[in-house]
Amino acid sequence: MNKTANKQVICQVLMEKAKTDKDIVVLCSDSRGSASMTPFADGFPEQFVEVGIAEQNLVSISAGLAKCGKKAYAVSPACFLSTRSYEQAKVDVAYSNTNVKLIGISGGISYGELGMSHHSAQDIAAMSAIPNMRVYLPSDRFQTAKLIESLLQDEKPAYVRVGRNPVEDIYSETECPLEMDRATVHGDLEAENDVAIIACGEMVRPALEAAKLLQEKGIKAVVADMYCVKPLDQDTVIKAAKSAKLVITVEEHAPYGGMGSAVAVTVGENCPKKVMTMALPDDHVITGKSAAVFDYYGLNGEGIAKKAVEELK
Repeated sequence: MNKTANKQVICQVLMEKAKTDKDIVVLCSDSRGSASMTPFADGFPEQFVEVGIAEQNLVSISAGLAKCGKKAYAVSPACFLSTRSYEQAKVDVAYSNTNVKLIGISGGISYGELGMSHHSAQDIAAMSAIPNMRVYLPSDRFQTAKLIESLLQDEKPAYVRVGRNPVEDIYSETECPLEMDRATVHGDLEAENDVAIIACGEMVRPALEAAKLLQEKGIKAVVADMYCVKPLDQDTVIKAAKSAKLVITVEEHAPYGGMGSAVAVTVGENCPKKVMTMALPDDHVITGKSAAVFDYYGLNGEGIAKKAVEELK
C-alpha cells in the first residue's frame, strides 16, 4: 500500500524545481503542516509566504506575486480555498489571468470526522463555473507529479484538488501516460462496450475495480480517468459514450454541477444515451473515515459494479 499522499508529492516536485527556479513561490494559510509543505518552507524560506488563517489574502497576495513574475502556488484546505476566497479566485486569478495555481488540499470528504464544515463537495462546481479557471483532480501520486510538472510550464490559472490521505497507486514512475487535458483511458474505446465508467480523483481506483468485477460477469467496461474536469476531454467522453450502452460517472462531489453534470451535457448534445451519476448525496454526509463513507454510499468497486448491472437490465 502506498504511504505517500498526493499533497506530499506536490511538495516534492516544487522543492526539486525550486532549486533552479527562484520564481516558484509557495503560500499557505496556516496550513503548511496539513499541506505537507513544511519541508518547502524550511528548505526555501525566501520562496515561502505564510499568511495565517486568511484565505482571501492568500489568493490576492498570490495574484500580486504572479503579476510580478512569480509562479505562485496557493495551498490551503479545499473547503476554505473554494468558498472563503471565491471572489479572489474569480477576480484576482481567473479574470486577471494571473499565473496562480490554487492547490486545494484535503478535498472532498478527506477530513472525515470533522464533518460538513470541512468537506469540499461543491468545489468542482464552483471553480468550473469561473471563466478561465481550469480544474484538475489527479488520481494518484504519479499522475499528481506529472500534472504539477506540466502546470509549471504554463502561466494560466488552475485549481487542483487532492485528498488528505495516501491512495493506492494506479500508475507507476515509468508508466504514467499523462497528456494535458486528455483523459487517460483504461480499456478499448473502439470496442463494443456495455458500460463506460468516467471517474476523477480518488474515484478512479474504485472505477477500475468495478471494471474488473464486471468483466468477471461477462460485462465489458471501459474506464476513463477524467483528471481534467475542466477543460473536459469531450472527445473521449463522446467516444466512450458511443462505444457503450450505458455511461456511469463517479465523483467525490455533490450530484450537481460537477464532472457528472458536464459529462451528461456533453453526451446529451452529441450522442444521447443514458448517463447515471454516482456522487455524494445532496444532504448531510455521514461522518467517518473516507473509506467508510465511500462504502456507505456505494462509491466503491462493488457499488459501481452493482449500479452498472442494475441499469443494464
